[in-house]
Amino acid sequence: MPAVTNRKTGPRTGPSHSVRIIGGAWRGRRIPVLAHAELRPTADRIRETLFNWLRADVAGARCLDLFAGSGALGFEALSRGAREAVFVERSAPAAANLRTQLERLGATDRAQVQCRDAEGYLREPGAAFDLVFLDPPFGAGALAGALAQLAGGDRLARGGLVYLEAERSAGVPALPPGWSLLRSKFAGEVGYHLARRER
Repeated sequence: MPAVTNRKTGPRTGPSHSVRIIGGAWRGRRIPVLAHAELRPTADRIRETLFNWLRADVAGARCLDLFAGSGALGFEALSRGAREAVFVERSAPAAANLRTQLERLGATDRAQVQCRDAEGYLREPGAAFDLVFLDPPFGAGALAGALAQLAGGDRLARGGLVYLEAERSAGVPALPPGWSLLRSKFAGEVGYHLARRER
């Protein structure tokens, strides 16, 4: 997931901790999270709830983990049978770690890592995704911009699902016209939501 803006860590570049894949073929496997990147992986409890929501929608889906960071959401989707996952992460060390973990899991044939800015990626033409994970840095205002680009372009399929994670204080995100809110919950300081593009 994305970099935290209000938490400081030391200048180390090695793994600091890890996230656990909760379900699917890689259940129980751990993904190292780099210390220097100040990453905020989606908590286990929230990921478990999210993938319960998505139970029938992950297998065979083409997924985009847009502010990938640790890649926890994209790896979870691949573990549960996603056909393909694209990880977009602007931090070069974090992107390199994602590539390393994909190689370790033997998943390079089903995934790719793009080391670049999220909005720049969305502006480029490409095949549509069935499922998009949006968990940008808290307080940066990136969620609204990414939603607007997804709504105005062709990167999200009609009927496609979008997971949104933001600080609790932001409330429920305003959705573009033609989108519907399917689920919405709060846990601690985090709000997490699932929406569908209807048209």
